[in-house]
Amino acid sequence: MASKPKISKRLQRFVESAACKHEAGPEYERELARLADEVANAEIADKQRRFFKALSDVIRLRILKLLEVREMCACEVMAALSLTQPNASHHLGILERAGLVRSRKDGKWIFYSIADPELMENMHKLGVL
Repeated sequence: MASKPKISKRLQRFVESAACKHEAGPEYERELARLADEVANAEIADKQRRFFKALSDVIRLRILKLLEVREMCACEVMAALSLTQPNASHHLGILERAGLVRSRKDGKWIFYSIADPELMENMHKLGVL
């Protein structure tokens, strides 16, 4: 007698309930995994997490507002917001890794600007900024 291929116990219980309209089996579990890869891809979700994390701090939001006005040197951001150099670098790094700001080096100075002004404009229209 051949044994049935195993699927997770939770999924098995759901399939056996009247709520599920699918047949139990490893192919159904694979279908669910494919669906997750298509619409809830872990790599894309991580990129989105970085983006929203960047927007989840008052200092970073204030930095974005300053950079909307004009490009600024890191030292100008520090002075404007009374930040220490390590604190400013930390926040600017998060914004840069999230793709919200870009940097350029000019001698020993690093200047920051908004990476995508259109994105910022759309966030204003949505009332996010």
